[in-house]
Amino acid sequence: MKLSLTILSAALGAASAFAPVGRRHVPSSSALRMANHLEVQTGKAQLDTAVVDRFNSLPYPPDKILAEYVWVDAKGECRSKTRTLPASRGKAVDTLPRWNFDGSSTGQAPGDDSEVILRPCRIFRDPFRPRNDGVDNILVMCDTYTPAGVPLPTNSRAIAAKAFEGREDEEVWFGLEQEFTLFNLDQRTPLGWPKGGFPNRPQGPYYCSAGPENSYGRAITDAMYRACLYAGLDISGTNGEVMPGQQEYQVGPCVGIDAGDQLQMSRYILQRVCEEFQVYCSLHPKPIVDGDWNGAGMHTNVSTKSMREPGGIEVIKKAIYKLGARHQEHIAVYGEGNELRLTGKFETASIDKFSFGVANRGASVRIGRDTEAEGCGYFEDRRPSSNADPYLVTGKIMATIMEDVDAPVIDALNRAEA
Repeated sequence: MKLSLTILSAALGAASAFAPVGRRHVPSSSALRMANHLEVQTGKAQLDTAVVDRFNSLPYPPDKILAEYVWVDAKGECRSKTRTLPASRGKAVDTLPRWNFDGSSTGQAPGDDSEVILRPCRIFRDPFRPRNDGVDNILVMCDTYTPAGVPLPTNSRAIAAKAFEGREDEEVWFGLEQEFTLFNLDQRTPLGWPKGGFPNRPQGPYYCSAGPENSYGRAITDAMYRACLYAGLDISGTNGEVMPGQQEYQVGPCVGIDAGDQLQMSRYILQRVCEEFQVYCSLHPKPIVDGDWNGAGMHTNVSTKSMREPGGIEVIKKAIYKLGARHQEHIAVYGEGNELRLTGKFETASIDKFSFGVANRGASVRIGRDTEAEGCGYFEDRRPSSNADPYLVTGKIMATIMEDVDAPVIDALNRAEA
């Protein structure tokens, strides 16, 4: 919009410059209408849905599929591109060809040696290109390598894979709670907020809410939910969050490295859905810093086989002590801007001090009441931010809790201290 309006303004200015001396140039009504059209319409979907539907109704060749290769760029955001493949090659990761892209355009390679190799890791059904002939177009989660086969420095999946290697017998489950904030296209006004202002009611009525005065963005979250189910992701639920315009969904339980694959693909699907609705989605952990508003996290629930067995509560506590001993190492990979969120307020612990407690959302790590009562189950690491890399988070947790060390005992935080 800025570029278009700048060009228009320059054109009007040029016309004014050539106007006779002593006469003030008045823009034509058509020019004003054009300026207003640009201001109102730029960033909005301009395509006629009837035209789109006409082409979407064309059948695909039964022997071919579209494969959307998805990868994570240097900023931790998902990119993708599409290729046509024989349908027979889309049934398993091992039969998919490797591909490449221009890494100099994504901040992942220099311009004089820009080729980056995409290695397929996981296949999902494509919810954006459905078909009814019994064949599926696919989304392909990939990681990134140099042509020589070396993982890129931004290939956090390869880093995490080392932590999980040889630990298959532990059957580590992860459940990831992805919070996000929906904005208008100005990227400044959350859904449901007045432009340039704040809601007239504080936090309280918006969490898990209903009604037009409370819930903003339900249609987007529901669309994403259905698309993820169609794709084959283990998405386990959604809810409206505490801050108005904020939403959450949960992925899992997933085993090992698959948690990172599924969470990254769910983020890609979320962005694609927001593209359709023409709504901006932010994963920033503290998108609104003024006022008393919650931040956004990616709470990470963890359970090993031994934690789920009788007496597993002691295994959980020992794991928590290990996490406490390496608190700053975890904070370093738990997301950018997390210091704005982990303040000790708004259902968070302080970024500077590790703590844990039962049913305590003001602690770094929480043990649920059911886990305490049953003596086994899982724990929740509440420190990861909404923009945290799920591969780094799950890999770091795995590496820490599997260390063969005795960490110092940490006293549980009681409610009064929260």
